[in-house]
Amino acid sequence: MKPVFPLGDKELKIGILGMTEGNAHPFSWSAMYNDFNLEEMHKWCDELYPTIPNYLSKQPKDTIGIPGAHVTHVCFTGYEDRAMAENCARASNIPNVVDKPEDMIGEVDAVICATDVGDEHVERCRPFIEAGLPMFIDKPLVNTEEDLKTFVKWRDEGAHFITSSSMRYCKSIEPYYKNHYELGKLRYMCSPMAKKWETYGIHAVEYMFPMLGRGFEWVMNTGTYESTMVHCYHKSGCYVDIPMGIGMCGYGLMVLGEKGSTCISDGDSYYAFKKQMDNFVHYLRTGEEPVPFEDSIEMMKIIIAGLRSRNEGGRKVMLSEISER
Repeated sequence: MKPVFPLGDKELKIGILGMTEGNAHPFSWSAMYNDFNLEEMHKWCDELYPTIPNYLSKQPKDTIGIPGAHVTHVCFTGYEDRAMAENCARASNIPNVVDKPEDMIGEVDAVICATDVGDEHVERCRPFIEAGLPMFIDKPLVNTEEDLKTFVKWRDEGAHFITSSSMRYCKSIEPYYKNHYELGKLRYMCSPMAKKWETYGIHAVEYMFPMLGRGFEWVMNTGTYESTMVHCYHKSGCYVDIPMGIGMCGYGLMVLGEKGSTCISDGDSYYAFKKQMDNFVHYLRTGEEPVPFEDSIEMMKIIIAGLRSRNEGGRKVMLSEISER
């Protein structure tokens, strides 16, 4: 029998998958649903992920939790295993640890794939998509054209999933998405970001994407794996540069228009992540997507084009070269 969707007002049991190197979202996201044990969070996050207990501990207790929704199951495969999943369960009050992701099927109403390696997402998500479970899939959804076609095919067949970068929900930039008239026609943006294009490029892309919307035409990546330099062009006439690199700190967004300019930065990670999870629960209950899937498709094409350009000597890759079906 086909699972019912949307899920309405029922108590939601959510499973979460992890981990990948450099990404501890299962700890922080689960805490946003379940509350957390600060001592355990410090114990397992302080060395590699100190920002997590730092921003969680700043929140008033009444901001923690999402009504009627809890992370009830956790499974780590790949970079970490059951022992780290048990650490996450203690830190984020998750009652059940399972050895295999498939063990969640029949026990949960939805699944969060909290890993940021796009090359792994088709196989990580396949069991749940095929079982009809709705999903939130961490950024980037994919890194290849073939995998993009797979997710679009699943979507065309009726699968329920959403994906996004938390950068879309930074409190400092949200007002600009609907109102930046004082800047006039946008001519140039610079969206610096930390780490590598494969995992964090989507942060830089989704941070600026809503200000321009769909209509990107080409991408050039004249950098390297360690030090990325991506140039994009939008049909509106706006150019976008994305410098990023391993060991480099991201900054925010510089926007230049015909009538004005601004630099936007943000330091409230909790707000952005929590809104991302609030929107996922709203999607589960109502079926209303926080981001049009067509936007996600175009952003994935930008990521794929950046990789293709880098691998092909920095050539200009037209988004029209990349098919989703």
